[in-house]
Amino acid sequence: MTVLVINSGSSSIKYQLVDPESGEAIAVGLVEQIGESTSRVKHTYDGEKHEYEQRLADHGEGLRFVLDLFDSVGPSLAEAGIVAVGHRVVQGGDNFNGPALITEDVRDLIEELAPLAPLHNPANLRGIDVARELLDVPHVVVFDTAFFQTLPEEAARYALNREVADRYGVRRYGAHGTSHQYVSHKASEWIGREDLKQIVLHLGNGASVSAVVNGEAVDTSMGLTPLEGLVMGTRTGDIDPAVIFHLSRVAGMSIDELDDLFNKKSGVKGLAGENDMRAVWDMADSGDENAREALDIYVHRLVKYIGSYAAVMGGLDVIAFTAGIGENDDRLRAEVLERLAPFGVKIDPEVNAVRGDNIRAITTADSSVTVLVIPTNEELAIARQTMDVVATLS
Repeated sequence: MTVLVINSGSSSIKYQLVDPESGEAIAVGLVEQIGESTSRVKHTYDGEKHEYEQRLADHGEGLRFVLDLFDSVGPSLAEAGIVAVGHRVVQGGDNFNGPALITEDVRDLIEELAPLAPLHNPANLRGIDVARELLDVPHVVVFDTAFFQTLPEEAARYALNREVADRYGVRRYGAHGTSHQYVSHKASEWIGREDLKQIVLHLGNGASVSAVVNGEAVDTSMGLTPLEGLVMGTRTGDIDPAVIFHLSRVAGMSIDELDDLFNKKSGVKGLAGENDMRAVWDMADSGDENAREALDIYVHRLVKYIGSYAAVMGGLDVIAFTAGIGENDDRLRAEVLERLAPFGVKIDPEVNAVRGDNIRAITTADSSVTVLVIPTNEELAIARQTMDVVATLS
């Protein structure tokens, strides 16, 4: 039995055909630049990568093209035993604390929550609508925010006027929850204990950190939207909200201009001119002071969150690095952990420098905290949660 996992973006569709039991990604693909003059499609199956270029006007055309590829290139969805489609949706508000079968009511709720994730939910919904039209199997939605429904009120509620906050749904929802849940569970499996105090660092172009106690999230860095928290590729992360008032008054910037500045033109890119960390390291190594400062600010924010979350949890057993930067940037990991040395964290430089697809500890046996590198697999997590819902239908 297989699940087709779909992550629909504003101009893209990422997909995987997953065997939830074995964890195998049978086929993987990406449709990019939907709606532009030339769209690009990559489909990998049985070790062979197939690439195409042609115009795909909308998500409907994009997904139809993908389904044709399954028929012509393989694998046949029917022969692969597809039983459901799992969809990633960023914002579930406080309506969903787990995966949900997509009904008209669920679909409408996702649409109602679009103001909380205007860049994500509408795009996610386009993929859902098209896929439901083309694939006559159960469709299940897995929310980025669901894992963080366990946050205590002291972590979830802002010190904003209570009536205003409740009327407009202003609270900490978090994001990347599927990854944080998957990685924290893997850490517990690897160590062989459930009663852990963990910090999970999901570091990619978007980045977030969570505090997890006994398998449940108790705090996370992203807030009402994915803008809050860590320094990210193009997002500011934490910033004094009065900066908005200041720039509106002295620079005459509109809300839309400020939104674009904070989300797309800041972060590492705004500091160094590049948001690819490999390029930023190269620039810093060649003497670029702005790039070096960007790295320092990035690391400082990480260390600040690690320290505060250790205090919130009353201790710390595990730090887990995951996602593109977290899994692959050994220099960044080393700089973060070296700043934690006064607290007994001892990195093993040789192990840290090794790349691999398996879970590995990068600290010494006598380190006060076990630090792991854990490859995330959100698609597998979505597929397994989808199967949990499908199992209740029979």
